[in-house]
Amino acid sequence: MDFRLDSRLAADTFVVGDLGLCRALLMNDSRFPWLILVPRRDSLSEIHDLAAPERAILVEEAAMAGESLKSLTGAKKINVAALGNVVPQLHVHVVARFEDDPAWPGPVWGSGAAVAYEPQAAARLIADLRRALSLNGGD
Repeated sequence: MDFRLDSRLAADTFVVGDLGLCRALLMNDSRFPWLILVPRRDSLSEIHDLAAPERAILVEEAAMAGESLKSLTGAKKINVAALGNVVPQLHVHVVARFEDDPAWPGPVWGSGAAVAYEPQAAARLIADLRRALSLNGGD
């Protein structure tokens, strides 16, 4: 299997690690704790492009990512979405939301400019996420 991460996803994220199906990425926007799950399969753009057993795994991994984010951040709500209008490679956003975040209660997309993580803050959150998701690390 030859998996390639879309260059736009790679440029905007940090690798958290690989789950059973998906590569977990942390969006480099400190305003919103935000994971992106990308199935490690080539040439997929829609959830229905996955075989039924892999769709079930994707849902479980999204649920696990959401539960981990909520536990680590104390988020009020977890938003899960698969848009793909800009980046066609199949990916699922799992976003921790707070009533005082800059986009609440609207969507995070198009809500101001991203605020990059300070390196130490990103490293801490990635380490916490790896522990919560039972991952050893990224590549």
